[in-house]
Amino acid sequence: MTEHPFDEDIDMNRIKQWLGNLGVLLALVAGLAGWIFLPWYAVLALALLLAAWLLLTRRGRQTLAVAGVGISSLPQRWGASSVIVIGIAGVVGVLVAMLAMGEGFEATLNRTGNDTSAIVLRGGSQAETNSVITRDQVPLVSQLDGIARGSDGRPLVSPELSQVVSLTTRADGTDANAQLRGVGDAAWTLRPQVRISEGRKFAAGKRELVVGAGAQKQYVGLEVGQQVEFANQPWTIVGVFESGDSHESELWADAEVLGPTYQRTSFQSVTVKLDGKDGFQRLKAALAADPRLKLDVETTRHYYNKQSEGLTKLITILGTVVGSIMAIGAVFGALNTMYAAVAGRAREIATLRALGFRGLPVVVAVMLETMLLALLGGVLGAALAWLIFNGYTASTLSGNFSQVMFEFKVAPELMWTGLKWALGIGLVGGLYPALRAARLPVTEALRAA
Repeated sequence: MTEHPFDEDIDMNRIKQWLGNLGVLLALVAGLAGWIFLPWYAVLALALLLAAWLLLTRRGRQTLAVAGVGISSLPQRWGASSVIVIGIAGVVGVLVAMLAMGEGFEATLNRTGNDTSAIVLRGGSQAETNSVITRDQVPLVSQLDGIARGSDGRPLVSPELSQVVSLTTRADGTDANAQLRGVGDAAWTLRPQVRISEGRKFAAGKRELVVGAGAQKQYVGLEVGQQVEFANQPWTIVGVFESGDSHESELWADAEVLGPTYQRTSFQSVTVKLDGKDGFQRLKAALAADPRLKLDVETTRHYYNKQSEGLTKLITILGTVVGSIMAIGAVFGALNTMYAAVAGRAREIATLRALGFRGLPVVVAVMLETMLLALLGGVLGAALAWLIFNGYTASTLSGNFSQVMFEFKVAPELMWTGLKWALGIGLVGGLYPALRAARLPVTEALRAA
């Protein structure tokens, strides 16, 4: 069999065409990624430039005319156009909801700590559960420089126990971990945001509990006056407290009673009040200078930020991956819809081209139409995410292996991110149909129509 003399040229042309399409696709992906991370003022500037071009230039006014014809015909093809709107609404809704979960969890833990208090842990410990501070170390820590003192002259220090206990959830009746914290009187002074909303504080030396409002909502049997059994001993619930942070997911008891119950001879952490702006640096230097104390210290803000970091990153990555997969489907839906719209308007586009409309107004007009539908989908998805998930209460495992209650937080920044995703999908989904409309031969389109 003899080879065609032009086979090699044909193959090379196909390879070049394939590489060219791949380059365009990579450029679109890179452009979409850059678009998503643009700040609002950059997007506003681009929108103003586009508006100025549409209103002040001849081709811009031609674009408005072409876009007006296309948009006016949307009610006649609303069934096909709704594919774009619903598809993008699903993408934005899922993405915003996933990011709102991470935002809510991070905000809850961020509210728990501040820069005026610090937590002391065993050297190298990442959380309270794997930290041990012996009782003879507590007086040594209390005398360190950088720790504030109360009105009675005593250092504001709270040695605390952390015990994971099992409780039954209200949602499905299964067992889940909760954090039982052993504290002393100083804990209430160090955390002024914690206030009793029902009942009273536990009495020293008694097996009494106060429970966080979040824990009471999540677990059964935590009403005031009821008893729960921990370590085969009955504990009476005497109060409920609110704090607006992750402590609301905890149960508090007297550390001197909780320790012997679980045969604990040491503490897990020591929380202290810092003395002035340089209190943390002074305390850190004092700890490092004492060879008897192999302990680490960090501000409570930094500690709780670190506890939320891993899960927040995981949720963000998962949300982005799921959103990207759904976005690909939405892009194909937009492509199919707009290709069909361009084919159905072949005579109209050809007539405009014959009247002197150039290719650029046609391209921009088709893309404006697609991005309008994408914007509608984005607004719908963001609104649904806000209505359904904003303030929705959930729980997840914390760094202490206990459940932390938090609320989904659909912040305006997340809704703005969802809208940018929607417009990006519309941009990619409308580009190729727009180019096809601009390249449509006038004579062929009129003949076909």
